[in-house]
Amino acid sequence: MQLISRPADFDVVVTENMFGDILSDEAAQITGSLGMLASASLDDGVSLFGPSAGSAPDIAGLGVANPLAQILSVAMLLTYALDMGEQAAWIESAVARVLDEGWRTRDIADVNTPADKILGTTTMGDKVVAAL
Repeated sequence: MQLISRPADFDVVVTENMFGDILSDEAAQITGSLGMLASASLDDGVSLFGPSAGSAPDIAGLGVANPLAQILSVAMLLTYALDMGEQAAWIESAVARVLDEGWRTRDIADVNTPADKILGTTTMGDKVVAAL
């Protein structure tokens, strides 16, 4: 309930996998898309970093997937596994800058998003790289 009613109170949620799957689906409604949810499975040995979204076979090969969760997962890797918080902040700032400029993938676009601001996977990634 708190995640939905006061999402700004949460930076990180630590849970086991099944409960995390439920929460990530709910959080996707807050962010507008699973394509915005970076994720990490942290362990003392091997940690894994990647977006919360599944495989999305319905859009496979179409070049329309939102790459931002994957890019933000790299920022998590830098922060939590490589002690490179400054570089992680650069990535997070670049993503924020691209979004602030109005660029969107189709999953986070709305009726007010101009058609020329809706990008595919590669072009959105290129925008983030340029913002870095």
